[in-house]
Amino acid sequence: MEDVRCISSTLIQASTHKAENQRVELNPWDLRFLLVGPIQKGLLFPKPKPSSHHENNFIHRLKSSFSLTLNHFPPLAGRLATDEHDNETVSFFINCNNAGALFVHAEATGVTVSDIVEPVYVPSIVRSFFPLNGLTNYDGISEPILGVQVTELADGVFVGCTINHSVVDGTSFWHFINSWSEISRGSNSIHLMKPPVFESSFFDDIEYPIRIPRSLVNQLRGEDQLIDQPPLRERVFHFSKQSIAELKAKANSEVGTDNISSLQALLSHLWQSIVRSKKSNPDEETTYCLWIGARPRLRNLPQHYFGNAIKSGIITMKAKEVQEQRVGDIAREMNRLISAQTEQEFRRDLESWITGPKEIKMASVLRNFIETSSSPQFDMYGNDFGWGRPIAVRSGLGNKLNDKLTVFCGAEEGSIDVEACLLPETLEAMACDDEFMDTVTI
Repeated sequence: MEDVRCISSTLIQASTHKAENQRVELNPWDLRFLLVGPIQKGLLFPKPKPSSHHENNFIHRLKSSFSLTLNHFPPLAGRLATDEHDNETVSFFINCNNAGALFVHAEATGVTVSDIVEPVYVPSIVRSFFPLNGLTNYDGISEPILGVQVTELADGVFVGCTINHSVVDGTSFWHFINSWSEISRGSNSIHLMKPPVFESSFFDDIEYPIRIPRSLVNQLRGEDQLIDQPPLRERVFHFSKQSIAELKAKANSEVGTDNISSLQALLSHLWQSIVRSKKSNPDEETTYCLWIGARPRLRNLPQHYFGNAIKSGIITMKAKEVQEQRVGDIAREMNRLISAQTEQEFRRDLESWITGPKEIKMASVLRNFIETSSSPQFDMYGNDFGWGRPIAVRSGLGNKLNDKLTVFCGAEEGSIDVEACLLPETLEAMACDDEFMDTVTI
């Protein structure tokens, strides 16, 4: 498979810059991501029909609509910045200076859509469809907060997007993509259907700027995020609407409730298969990490708040417990964990971080630590930039560790795709796990 060739690389500014002195303070949920990588998600499209006016008319459309969209999202055209304080502390903010977001136009004309979606494992070339690879969010001080790469394939187009995770969570990431596609397909560029909100009264009791000890910032500057990892592979497992409904019904029936969600049942099912496939020591502990959204749970936090509004929830069990319990028992634990995330819990999480700031570090992730990111609730397949809906969704290299599960909505309504990043031998064992594969649509 041939390499990706860069045709052009440009910094695109917002077409109307109204934020010369605007600064957006980072909240604790933003700050804790400074040492990890950006969010990288991309959409695979069919190739646009050639325009009689200009061979790359769709590239011009994407660039101009990109600039118009940045008018509504000034942080994404800015850079991270710091203020030094007298008491040996430093604070971080987004300087909305319109320095520009990166737009890369590339081509891989020897690669087809089927080369991307048909193999059992996600081909490694997909990682080259994203810009700003290898950065941490801290690098947003000198590098663009947002980068987009539009790669022309033989019969398709891949739009890969990289956004600093200290500026956005998944909800805000897809809010930007949804808005960009809305403007690109010809909607009103002045008034968005869902305008972003950058301030919230929910954070009024936090004293800004949040000051971090200079010693911690010096660690950020010197932190080596290159960690030794075994060779990993990614496979996208597709679960149909019917298969998910059956899993949900089974989980609820097993524990005599109707509270377990489709996603909780599905993730519990995946956790069991991963533990079985690893042939873990029965008494070895395995940890499952869920990222839980704040917007639906907090008063005074707007649904379209732009920034990070998530916290982690952890479940730990011995391997034999995961294997021996019913899927409903595990799903009920997930349900209890999520139900316990009240507004008070989110406030305690914020206060705890301010009292003792700690960064999430890629190198500190535990053995047998399974993490789920993204959500099937995000609107991915509604992103029509003017020539049709996406064919598939894929993620980039950012934050890829062993046992990472990335959840997407499926192309068919009600279906879910799970991109599993695991050791090759674990994925091979899962493919031989009949109890698991009977629920997967090939």
